[in-house]
Order: sequence, then C-alpha cells, then structure tokens
Amino acid sequence: MASLQDQLLKAGVINKNKAKKVKNDQHKQAKVIRKMGGKTVNEAKTTVVSERAKKNERDRELNLKKQQEANQKAVVAQIKQLIDLNKIADNKGDIHYRFVYEKKVKHIYVTSEMQDHLSRGRLAIVALLGNVTEKFEIVPAGIAEKIAQRDSDYIVQLNIKESSEEIENDPYADYQIPDDLMW
Repeated sequence: MASLQDQLLKAGVINKNKAKKVKNDQHKQAKVIRKMGGKTVNEAKTTVVSERAKKNERDRELNLKKQQEANQKAVVAQIKQLIDLNKIADNKGDIHYRFVYEKKVKHIYVTSEMQDHLSRGRLAIVALLGNVTEKFEIVPAGIAEKIAQRDSDYIVQLNIKESSEEIENDPYADYQIPDDLMW
C-alpha cells in the first residue's frame, strides 16, 4: 500500500518539491523531539521563551545596579567638586579648632575669625573621604547644606545658626564672657 504522500503525488495535488519539504520538516521535528528528551516543539519554544524572559530580567537587574553605581559615583564627584571649588583656602591659622570625627577628637588650624564663624554656623567642616587618609576642609554653611542633601556622611561639623530673636531675648546678655575661655 502506498503512503498518502505517494497517492497525492500520483493524483497531481502536490508536486515533488513540496513533498520533499514536508518530509524534511517532519524529520527535523522528530530530531528536535529526540534532543529535547521527548518534549514537543511547542514545549521547547515555551522553555526558550521562559529562559529568555529570565535572562531579560537578570539583564534588567544588572543594568539597574550599574545605573545606581554610576549615580553614586556622580554624586561623589559632585560633592568633591563642591568642596574643591568652595573650600576656604586660607585655613592656615594658629588656633587648634577641635571637633569629633568618628568618635575621635581631631583638630584643624583656623584663624580666630574662622573659629567664630564655625561656632556661629556660618562655616562648616567637611571631610574628603579617601581610601587611605582623611582630609578636612572648611566650606561655607550653604555649600555644606548642599553637600548634606547629596550625602550627609561628608559633613563633620555644621552648627545651627542662632536666630536673632533668641539673641535679643537672651537673659545672660548683660554678663561678659571671659576672653581666655577655650576648650
């Protein structure tokens, strides 16, 4: 008995090339089924689609992580640029100004005017965080606030400015503070 394909060829419904193509497609499909361990082509396609979706999700997570790292590097660069452009270069005074940094008392040399501005909150001390050493710089309070908005870890000391109302209502305003009082 002849196969259906042979009967269709004799009847002239299909030609020889079409029959050959169908036979090759069936052979390829059977080969894929054997390779996939008995899975049909549709199951293989769904497996490929799900693996592709997992890969896309991993790629998306990696891209998000890289973007966050790039944003963090950009913030650090902005902070360093703010410090470098706005630091007070004339901090070679003769007074030791002491402050606490990471549970240790550190000091920086300042002038008496800078000491007054630091205590009143007009100036602030910021740290240039490096791999090996710490470097402290003095910047205006406005710049320190901009730095704190980006990353508050760089701010070492920023005193809060006193309001003029508190100074006017100060009950100890009549008493003089000794000039030699320092810590």
